[in-house]
Amino acid sequence: VQLQASGGGLVQAGGSLRLSCAASGINFRLNTMDWYRQAPGEERELVASITSGHSADYTDPVKGRFTISRDNVKRTLYLQMNGLKPEDMAVYYCHTMWRDRHYWGQGTQVTVSS
Repeated sequence: VQLQASGGGLVQAGGSLRLSCAASGINFRLNTMDWYRQAPGEERELVASITSGHSADYTDPVKGRFTISRDNVKRTLYLQMNGLKPEDMAVYYCHTMWRDRHYWGQGTQVTVSS
């Protein structure tokens, strides 16, 4: 199983970024997929999840600003982040569970300047 995240970078507050996570080795269309983030000195937290049926859920601080989506043909997970704030700055990880094991992407850094 491989999860390859990309799309992070440096953006000014109020700006936008789109993260991508390409998956292989799993039956992607059947899996719930997640985005987590971890800021320096903080615990890793769940940001957004999307089920195989495209039902999405978000942590409260990002509701209305972030959108999680998936393309089952491309086997890719996305996170559209709008209205970025300095407190969104973190390393973002894609995640899934497959056969009772957790799998993580390598992380992509999002830096937001105020």
